[in-house]
Amino acid sequence: MLTRSMLLATLCALVALVTTAPAARALVSIDVTQGEVRPLPIAIPYFSGQVRDDQLGAQIAEVVLADLTGSGLFAGVDRNAYIEQTLGVSTMPRFGDWRAIGAEALVTGSVVRENGDRLRVEFRLWDPLQEQQILGQQFFTTPENWRRVAHIVADAIYERLTGEKGYFDTRIVFVAESGPKNARVKRLAIMDQDGANVSYLTDGSNLVLTPRFSPAGQYVTYMSYEGAQPHVYLLDIETGKRQLLGDFSNMSFAPRFSPDGNRVVMSLQEGGNANIFVMDLRSRKLSRLTNTPAIDTAPSYSPDGSRIVFESDRGGTQQLYVMGADGSNPQRISFGDGRYSTPVWSPRGDLIAFTKQGQGRFSIGVMRPDGTGERILTTGFHNEGPTWAPNGRVLAFFRESGGAQGGASIYTVDITGRNERRVDVATIASDPAWSPRR
Repeated sequence: MLTRSMLLATLCALVALVTTAPAARALVSIDVTQGEVRPLPIAIPYFSGQVRDDQLGAQIAEVVLADLTGSGLFAGVDRNAYIEQTLGVSTMPRFGDWRAIGAEALVTGSVVRENGDRLRVEFRLWDPLQEQQILGQQFFTTPENWRRVAHIVADAIYERLTGEKGYFDTRIVFVAESGPKNARVKRLAIMDQDGANVSYLTDGSNLVLTPRFSPAGQYVTYMSYEGAQPHVYLLDIETGKRQLLGDFSNMSFAPRFSPDGNRVVMSLQEGGNANIFVMDLRSRKLSRLTNTPAIDTAPSYSPDGSRIVFESDRGGTQQLYVMGADGSNPQRISFGDGRYSTPVWSPRGDLIAFTKQGQGRFSIGVMRPDGTGERILTTGFHNEGPTWAPNGRVLAFFRESGGAQGGASIYTVDITGRNERRVDVATIASDPAWSPRR
């Protein structure tokens, strides 16, 4: 677990020097209304380095390539096809050699160890068709931070070639499960978005559910079964310090931060029903937002903080509703066949993701905030719990497999419904929540 001082030291050591070609164009066009996207062929030779850093240069190049191809927008050119084999970061490529093998983008890089404990990682992004450099950056950091630098490099390339912010230098908090299916131990865990660097935030002595990141990424709010009733807690992931959010007599659950990070909205059980409340984290004042004999839960703020989407069975079945952030003017927005749950507002504000259950199957879908334009992205035995990447172009969710030994795994899918991928985690994993950009 990173302490605050370690994090600040890392960020202070990370310096980027940027150069771009004037009026260079985006090479990848993203159209979310289209189901087919032609991935851009990109070549990424291993980054050059001194003898002991050659392996590190290869590892950084592999992570950058995995990030980009994992987005579904890029296709790696087979390294066995490379004609130009030796290419320094400051050397002008033989562009004809790269065009001949179909590369429409080329990344070259180097890794140099300086003063013992400092790495200088440098890369260049080239357009072989226009025969020009379109981006160049270098970073200084510590050797153990190489993987994060690779994600930052991938983010820079992704943004330069697509015009969209990248999402690779992010993390996912989730529930890691172990043990037999009828007696699972559930711990809060955190990992890089690609499944690397898993660490645990709780010890498994109490069941935990629904972790959610704060907008700044330092805190996680979640529900824990401690004592007589499950309650909502706040955890500082840098220090490990946690605190109870309200010692209520009944269960509190389904927490989520406001966009400014100053409030947590949640559900509180009241007899056989549940209503939505919001707590100001500075004053600890609790305010009621709904007051119905139904179960109102799973609230999620719009990015500007003015509205909240939530699920409720006030109409007889689980459906999605949108109301003002003060609880005013609730309006139903879901009208398809089946039951809707776990809504979460896109960070772009244009879509709401949800889980939909019907005909014995669970689907992950999106709709506009007014309920129009519903699209199902993926369907399976048990899909649930969508969470947005910070650029609003990709969703993570978990899928439960059937059978006596079945368990959950985390998947990602883009908002066109294509490029569904399993995140490689060496544990049963559920309830993902994507962090903001670090």
